[in-house]
Amino acid sequence: MPDRPHLLETAGERWSALLEAAERRVSAVESWHVSGRITRATGMVLEATGLRLAVGAACKIELASGGRHWADAEVVGFHGNTLYLMPQADISGLPPGARVVPIEPSVQSRLSLPRQRIDDPGPPPVLSRHLPVGAGLLGRVLDGAGRPLDDLGQLSDVQPASLGAQSINPLARAPVDKALDVGVRAINALLTVGRGQRMGLFAGSGVGKSVLLGMMARYTSAEVIVVALIGERGREVKEFIEHNLGPEGLRRAVVVAAPADVSPLLRLQASVYATRLAEHFRDQGRNVLLIMDSLTRYAMAQREIALAIGEPPATKGYPPSVFAKLPALVERAGNGAPVGDRPAGSITAFYTVLTEGDDQQDPIADSARAILDGHIVLSRSLAESGHYPAIDIEASISRVMAAIVPPEHISLVHRFKQMVSRYRRNQDLIAVGAYTVGNDPQIDEAIARYPQLEAFLQQGMNEHVNYDQAMAHLETLFHTPLNRNAGRNPPGMPK
Repeated sequence: MPDRPHLLETAGERWSALLEAAERRVSAVESWHVSGRITRATGMVLEATGLRLAVGAACKIELASGGRHWADAEVVGFHGNTLYLMPQADISGLPPGARVVPIEPSVQSRLSLPRQRIDDPGPPPVLSRHLPVGAGLLGRVLDGAGRPLDDLGQLSDVQPASLGAQSINPLARAPVDKALDVGVRAINALLTVGRGQRMGLFAGSGVGKSVLLGMMARYTSAEVIVVALIGERGREVKEFIEHNLGPEGLRRAVVVAAPADVSPLLRLQASVYATRLAEHFRDQGRNVLLIMDSLTRYAMAQREIALAIGEPPATKGYPPSVFAKLPALVERAGNGAPVGDRPAGSITAFYTVLTEGDDQQDPIADSARAILDGHIVLSRSLAESGHYPAIDIEASISRVMAAIVPPEHISLVHRFKQMVSRYRRNQDLIAVGAYTVGNDPQIDEAIARYPQLEAFLQQGMNEHVNYDQAMAHLETLFHTPLNRNAGRNPPGMPK
């Protein structure tokens, strides 16, 4: 008769083998998951039934049977039990009744398809995607979904973060009381920008706005630059990175590009993603320069989505939701709130606003002007005359300038603008010789100084003029020394 320990060992081996076989059979069974079906495809919007998802939830659409090809999409609305989905990519070949599967927010490099099991629903859906943020993104070029567009390999030293952000109590924000050097003489001296200020760059097409943005990105004293290229032509994206931004600017920058040929949903997401990246670095106490080109393309993307789901148009075809989303995006920039001993970081933002036919009364331009802290207007007539940067100094203003520079500086700026204005108002009379010197001493002074004033406003693309150099030049124009330390907090001065 065999001994008892041997019998127990044999029985244990049999049970282990049975359990392993059962595990293999269970793992071979496809898990159940919640899914819906596409019932209608009209233009950019797809209709799906069989799912209960909140607006903003992410999902995947099966483009080929067997789960070989999927397209990312987002819930943008609903009517009864029907969901309205907006795909982020091309959906050519979409069959009737295609499967729709909800997914968890994740970093886009994740390859597996998350599934929501019936017996394990998991956490409630998060209404915002999670995309990569972190120091490892510096020097990289990404798309609106956080995927690399450059050839530098996979992302490293990053972590996923929600695109949503908690609003900062306006009373807790640090004040805008220190100037930011942007490396452009006319802006540093005449339209001084404060750290945490939100500025608009109003321009039509072909007046040099991309060159000006590239100069600011290369020469700014900000520690981190985040560039959002929204709705631009693909050729212009590469040109901006290689020629306007250059290797010098790219080293401390993150570029998020969503060209004109991507879906409006991805253009919208790219704008929010760039803002979220800037918030991440601001929360670390850094001074960030956010450049978004352009805010108008962001509004147009929202218009496309809103009209596609049936929202009624208002001014010039823009639905009301567009004018609600603009301040929601812009207000995320600005100064942060100090945390303990750590000083507050800042996001100084420049948003380009495209004016159709140089129309400053465009509804987006008018709305942006009301929610921004100042605006720089680029003039087509100046650009056509070879005057670069083509800043119309009379039509431009920095609303926080009086809080960050001394009164003597403000007086010189007013004097500068008055002389330019007097000369340009009488330019036709002067050109034809109808004005006689001696009739008006102020016009006489403007005529005498105008060549110097015009030269002051111009600057070469590869010319770097810091804040102190710009101020010294402004002083020499009027032979008036300024106490640059008399301002509340000029660049380089401690708070």
